[in-house]
Amino acid sequence: MEFKDIKAFVEHHDNFEIRVISHAGSHFYQVELEDIEGARHMLTQRGKPVLFRSLDDVYLELKRAGVHRAYLVQQVPHDEVIGRDAHYQDPLTSRMPLVF
Repeated sequence: MEFKDIKAFVEHHDNFEIRVISHAGSHFYQVELEDIEGARHMLTQRGKPVLFRSLDDVYLELKRAGVHRAYLVQQVPHDEVIGRDAHYQDPLTSRMPLVF
């Protein structure tokens, strides 16, 4: 989903969730939108996933798109280390609300 698509989506829908995903060991952030049907859409630019270098950059772009609330999701490889299957997307248990 492109920036312009997120802005249009936010203007016409109110039942969605924005996630800012932080990967363990990385200083980059990705943005994901989950719509009412449960479909997940990564933020893209010209068809490629967008990586942000800081949360400030994420805040700025989401504010421009009209988003005022998101969740920070930190993905850590804990399950892999102790021998369990990794559950990075379901369930999202390490969430922190972001309001801007």
